[in-house]
Amino acid sequence: MIVITGASSGLGAALAHLYSTEGKPLLITGRNAQRLENVAANMPEKVQVKQADLGKATDVEALLDSLECAPDTVIHCAGSGYFGPIEQQDPEAISQLIQNNVTSTIFLLRELVKRYRNHKVNVVVVMSTAAQAAKAEESTYCAAKWAVRGLVESVRLELKGCPMKLIAVYPGGMATDFWKTSGKEFDTSSFMTAEEAAHMLRQALVGTEHGFVSDITINRH
Repeated sequence: MIVITGASSGLGAALAHLYSTEGKPLLITGRNAQRLENVAANMPEKVQVKQADLGKATDVEALLDSLECAPDTVIHCAGSGYFGPIEQQDPEAISQLIQNNVTSTIFLLRELVKRYRNHKVNVVVVMSTAAQAAKAEESTYCAAKWAVRGLVESVRLELKGCPMKLIAVYPGGMATDFWKTSGKEFDTSSFMTAEEAAHMLRQALVGTEHGFVSDITINRH
């Protein structure tokens, strides 16, 4: 079983389509139930759909309660963007950014570790290259992604010796609907498509008996 969060659009939806074509059992989740159903309707294989707001601990618990057994892989794509000069950013939008990116990841990892730390589960946390380098007019977005990176690296230390593994993913710019609500205008014509990024990530996640790729950066040309 593969669980994909943030699967109603962008990279999450592209990964769901890709794994579905391979016949993998899937559960997809996101905040928007209708968009999730639209994604699922276009898949060749039947998938489970579960609406959830991962910024709410009770939703995370209900999501994992719905699983019949421990998943093989959890790919956490859920998140949002918000950009602009720091002095022009809206406090409510900043709080929502932190909720969608940081709080959701904390609650998800908390519950996954509580339940599955002694299971062979790969937890893939998709961040951004904004977690690797500072960017002007992306201050709070960078802050959120750097926070998630610190979370992942810290929880890795707590899982040392456990079969559960955390895999950090840092994708560069993708041409998705992400930018429409970010507050920053970009010409995305030269950006990767979500499908391109999904194929590269799928290849990088193939492990062996004694090894796996722990950190993945997916750059655009």
